[in-house]
Amino acid sequence: MKTLVLAIGLVGGVAVVHGQGQLVRPENTSTAGLFTEAQADAGETVYRQSCASCHGAGLAGGSAPSLTGPRFAASWGDPRITLDDLFFVLRTTMPPRASNALTAQDHAAVFAYILKSNGYAPGATPLTVDSVQLKLAHLEISAPSARATARPPAPAFIAGAAGAAPATTGPDQATLNAASRSTDWLFHAHDYSGTRFSPLQDINVSNAARLAPVCMFQVGERDNFQTGPIVHNGTMYVTTMTTTVALDAATCRVKWRHTWEPRDTGGWARNRGVAIKDGRVVRGTPDGYLLALNAETGALLWARHVATPADGETFTMAPVLFEDLVLIGPAGSENNLQGWVGAFRAADGSPVWRFNTVPKPGEPGYDTWKNPKGIPVGGGSVWTTFAIDAETGDMHVAVTNPSPDLPVHLRQGDNLYTNSLIVLDVRTGKLRWHRQLVPNDSHDWDVTHATPMFSATVNGATRRVITTAGKDGVLRAIDRDTHQVLYETPTTTRENAEIPVSFSPLRACPGVLGGSQWNGPAYNPGTNALYAPAVDWCATFSAFEQVRYIPGKTYMGGRNDLDPVSKSQGWLTAVDASTGAVKWKYRSPRPMVAAVTTTAGNLVLAGELTGDFDVFDAGSGDVLYRFNTGGPMGGGIVTYSVDGRQYIAAASGSPSNFWNERSPGSPTIVVFAVPRDVAGR
Repeated sequence: MKTLVLAIGLVGGVAVVHGQGQLVRPENTSTAGLFTEAQADAGETVYRQSCASCHGAGLAGGSAPSLTGPRFAASWGDPRITLDDLFFVLRTTMPPRASNALTAQDHAAVFAYILKSNGYAPGATPLTVDSVQLKLAHLEISAPSARATARPPAPAFIAGAAGAAPATTGPDQATLNAASRSTDWLFHAHDYSGTRFSPLQDINVSNAARLAPVCMFQVGERDNFQTGPIVHNGTMYVTTMTTTVALDAATCRVKWRHTWEPRDTGGWARNRGVAIKDGRVVRGTPDGYLLALNAETGALLWARHVATPADGETFTMAPVLFEDLVLIGPAGSENNLQGWVGAFRAADGSPVWRFNTVPKPGEPGYDTWKNPKGIPVGGGSVWTTFAIDAETGDMHVAVTNPSPDLPVHLRQGDNLYTNSLIVLDVRTGKLRWHRQLVPNDSHDWDVTHATPMFSATVNGATRRVITTAGKDGVLRAIDRDTHQVLYETPTTTRENAEIPVSFSPLRACPGVLGGSQWNGPAYNPGTNALYAPAVDWCATFSAFEQVRYIPGKTYMGGRNDLDPVSKSQGWLTAVDASTGAVKWKYRSPRPMVAAVTTTAGNLVLAGELTGDFDVFDAGSGDVLYRFNTGGPMGGGIVTYSVDGRQYIAAASGSPSNFWNERSPGSPTIVVFAVPRDVAGR
């Protein structure tokens, strides 16, 4: 899921550009005295109460970025951005989920505290939203210590060491094509169809209660942890924002560890995993690189800069590998990126094709964007895995929301291809067909998933089905041949869902963090059922009459204040795959954002923000096993076999500051198995 975390802060070595661009120190400019000492002191108190849990005591950073230092200066030093822009983002988006929780005076005081903490001198005049000096000031790095750590321009291509080559092990294309029958876990969602179904059945309804942890791996980083593990031939691959780790999948022992040093300003601070093929491990980075590693050693093979964080683009999704192509697209709709899906050569990352999810002038769909005020518009990011039909070459992509997110009065028309299922020719990127599911969205209700893909009997006929799910809280089945929606099943509370957001506050469900997030439905052919996790969390929406675009930064165009956390909950819903009827539901006291996996052992595996790893009877919904992992769960849950023994691996801890309520836990992989005497092995 995309977050709205604000990476704000100034540095003691920041200079301010005025007028013709002369660099001057803060204490020697008209920005000195922007605030009073008492105002900054009051801001420190508010900061500690409302901000420090994410941004750290003393602005040092935590689950959200530091509010001081050269990294901020690199992020906010764009000459198109003013201090007033920075203050605007702070007061309209912070704290996350509840910007209205602070008064205008509180927001000004916090900004004063940040200014003071970074070398700005107080004066006799309080800072306000009307402080003219803010509108004239820009950030530049001027201190020698800050300049020394400033990054050079991001190189377009970085070669691996001389002689670096992929490993000689697979999986090859034939193995990937047969992944639905594999005892490994070869894709983020198990197979090209994205079923999240494993044929393994040694762990089943009769022995699941005897599960126990066999090993744990603590990543050792304070990071957002949403990784979806990949397992091939006894090796597990997991990621953080910048680190890739290969583990022994049976013992959790580290085989190798590769840490990417960012070359550009980063975007969304999360990563959901890798793709593996022909001895390469491929992933994206928050600073817009694709990189490939040797699957056996972790040695860098190549890295190519293919996305632009300054324009709001960043990679969060696990890529997909097909034939000689790496398939991926950037996240960042809230930053008003101009969305796309792209293919790159696995050998070196060179571009092959690109499909624009926000059409350019002259492209089909461009006329569905009516823009009477001439404001910047965009969005259409992608941040979940694609489903591919290896026989037909159909690639199914879930395209997310338009931007600015809330002021639909300024962004009229259907806004293709946002909130759509699009089907592309995987080899050429040509559009084959599309179905828009949430046209002209005003609630930030991304269509998040275009998986799983399966065949089922519907109304007496066999249908080729693609499933979609999204933040609007609706699970849909679509006929791949007729493109008809076969059924729509709500998976969470929906209230005032048909009322567009306007200037007057509107409480609606789901909120911007509702429905299906970055982990989507699973499909079990044995039970003919879909299993969908969901967030039940309402919000109060309102749009701004006028919007402010700040390049590369949050561009909601309104406010969205979530209900108190105590009023949120989660659901796991089992749905008949032929009719859409609900078979059973499980209620969690917290939103459900972790992966859901199902198996031939008639099991459903899930995780909760309570820290509980759960095993359900796929037919009845009965809980067969529960284990508290020690941290909120928001990452992958996979099952696989090593030397004939079935294991289950679950990611726990720190899914992001939006979902960490008290203790974030430590990013950890927990591996479970049934004792050998019970499993008979």
